Amino acid sequence: MEKAKEFLMVNDEASASVSRLAVPPHPAGIDRILLEDIVLKGIRVDRVEPGLVVCSFKVPPRLADRAGDFATGAISYLVDEVGGAVIHVEGLPMNVSVDMSISFLSTAKPDDELEITGSLLGQRGGYSGTLVLIRNKATGEVVAEGRHSLFGKRTSKL
Repeated sequence: MEKAKEFLMVNDEASASVSRLAVPPHPAGIDRILLEDIVLKGIRVDRVEPGLVVCSFKVPPRLADRAGDFATGAISYLVDEVGGAVIHVEGLPMNVSVDMSISFLSTAKPDDELEITGSLLGQRGGYSGTLVLIRNKATGEVVAEGRHSLFGKRTSKL
């Protein structure tokens, strides 16, 4: 067990390496990427507390797959964005997604109103775990449940 803990420990060199990553700005004239514009347009933040984000989202028709359901790729993007928002600290670099697991439990149709709840499961060092639950507001049915782990540089305790 100790060997496993030692193997999973993040050393200073690895932490410094992640914090040095440069994220290039968007190209001139483009203020955000296409996926952000397609998926996040229309999302409304209802409540924010430490370790909790609650949003509302009306599924636009352009995010339907061939079967007419809310596309799983768009759901995955929402899990990534809301999971990251739960742990984001203003002034610190964005966290990097390490792992994401999503259970697709039912479907949503265009114009369905969804409630997206992101909550912090826990933190250890620079690693954080979040849970994102996407529920149909009208039926109460869970559309998807995502677990998302991220890594990021935290503020010093000194």
